[in-house]
Amino acid sequence: GRERMSGGALASFAVYSATVGLGFSGLSQLYGETLKSLTSAQRVLDIIERQPLVDQRAGAELPSPLRGHLEIKGVHFAYPTRPDTPVLNGVDIEIRQGQVVALAGASGCGKSTVCHLVTRLYEPSQGAILLDGVNISSLSAHALRAAIAVVSQEPVLFDASILANIRYARPDATLQQVQNAAREANASFIEQLPDGYDTAVGERGIQLSGGQKQRVAIARAIVGDPRILLLDEATSALDSESEKLVQAALETVMAERTVVVVA
Repeated sequence: GRERMSGGALASFAVYSATVGLGFSGLSQLYGETLKSLTSAQRVLDIIERQPLVDQRAGAELPSPLRGHLEIKGVHFAYPTRPDTPVLNGVDIEIRQGQVVALAGASGCGKSTVCHLVTRLYEPSQGAILLDGVNISSLSAHALRAAIAVVSQEPVLFDASILANIRYARPDATLQQVQNAAREANASFIEQLPDGYDTAVGERGIQLSGGQKQRVAIARAIVGDPRILLLDEATSALDSESEKLVQAALETVMAERTVVVVA
């Protein structure tokens, strides 16, 4: 005759079936996650394996003492991704020690490109850039960038404390030096925050307003004590009140330094 299944066996069968089903469902989900992880890992490996166009450490040390006299002589440049579209054609600029020079012009005319070349993010295709009479292509890119501070329209802040972000320009700076730099940068708002200098700014500084981010970036520039300061549309995205505070801070950091202002 027919075999009968007890209620307990039926319940066990239902539980086991559900467990096996969940297991297979988990396997399919794990397979999908594994594929996503492999794709992400490949992107990371591609970046790690890329070789920079400019060797960061090789090259001579900076002239000592560094005065900050910049000369741009007959510079031609086109971005590697658009080699047939020249951005700079035979540009000549001289910026003497302690001088403030503004680069003004239409959008896309190459103003920011000059800053990229001065910091050796790219190399000119023709011509030369001299620092105190020495071609910067012969200098250590790492040492060169340590002598230059850049304050851009959208400053780069890391997902760390305000203290860590300011110290990025000079890791051995004391708390007192950081506080002095912040005061010079009109960043007194830091001391009014609940956690003060230990306040986390969030990814890209999302916890701070535009003006606050700019003042933290200026404090970082002051701590690094650069000889050359590049201001790439540093106040263009701010409201009038924030612009006044940032402009006052910039006047402090610009004193006795060679300054290039992109307007």
